[in-house]
Amino acid sequence: MNNKVKINLLCFTTVLGWAIAFPFSKVAMQQFSPFALGFLRVTIASLTLILIGIFTGSRLPKKKDLPIFFLAGACGFGLYLFAFNKGIKSISSASSSIIIALTPVMTAVAANKIYKERINIVGWITLITAFIGVMIMMLWDGVLSFNFGMLWTLGAATLFCGYNLLNRKLSMMGYKSIEIVTYSMISAVIILSPFAMDGFNQIQIADAYHIGVVVVLGVISSAGSYFLWSVAMSLTTNTSEVANFSFLTPFFATLLASFVLKEIPNMGTIIGGIIIIVSIIIFSKKGKI
Repeated sequence: MNNKVKINLLCFTTVLGWAIAFPFSKVAMQQFSPFALGFLRVTIASLTLILIGIFTGSRLPKKKDLPIFFLAGACGFGLYLFAFNKGIKSISSASSSIIIALTPVMTAVAANKIYKERINIVGWITLITAFIGVMIMMLWDGVLSFNFGMLWTLGAATLFCGYNLLNRKLSMMGYKSIEIVTYSMISAVIILSPFAMDGFNQIQIADAYHIGVVVVLGVISSAGSYFLWSVAMSLTTNTSEVANFSFLTPFFATLLASFVLKEIPNMGTIIGGIIIIVSIIIFSKKGKI
């Protein structure tokens, strides 16, 4: 299997795992608060990754690199899950997944400055059209709480952009994929530890079904998917090559939400979502030099 095919398979599997998180997070928050859910999810994921690391021979991080891991944990898991859960509580899974799909565009813009991955005129035009799509989704119904949900989710997308760049940096520093995601996830547990008691209290009164949903979010959507994503990041020579796969997430998330939650996207989500996804696809194909 050549490197390109391997990267594509890793990314495709990752976005399937991430798509699960959108409807499943809404299901989990029927019995868990956004804060408690975030803590439980990263804790379960950390334990899973530590076990994987034991069998794959993970090394301990260097002391001087701990601040970078802590920042990666905040961007990719701790603060990200807080913003993600706050956003998806008041918007549909489809809307949330489409906003999160803006991450590769944000990543490409940031990589343009940091890693000198250049963007051409087509790329900048599609950045503008993608932003227009977001505004259509936010302003279609004019409901203030809906807008706040969008803003929280935009914040989550921005944070994940930061994680992509830090992941790339740690990989260039010689860390293995499992090491990057494990120590970033453990850092997220520390960040979300103020909500530990809420998590433990809520899991004691939750039913088996909702506890199972939280376990799936921790093991598959967090530990498994982020590990595969980190592997793909370590194999690529272009950050955007991996990040662009995020545009598939809304399609899978919307399908899953229609089955799990019976959610039907409104016209604003459909129109704005089409504009965003088309913009992202054109950007991924024609927007970079």
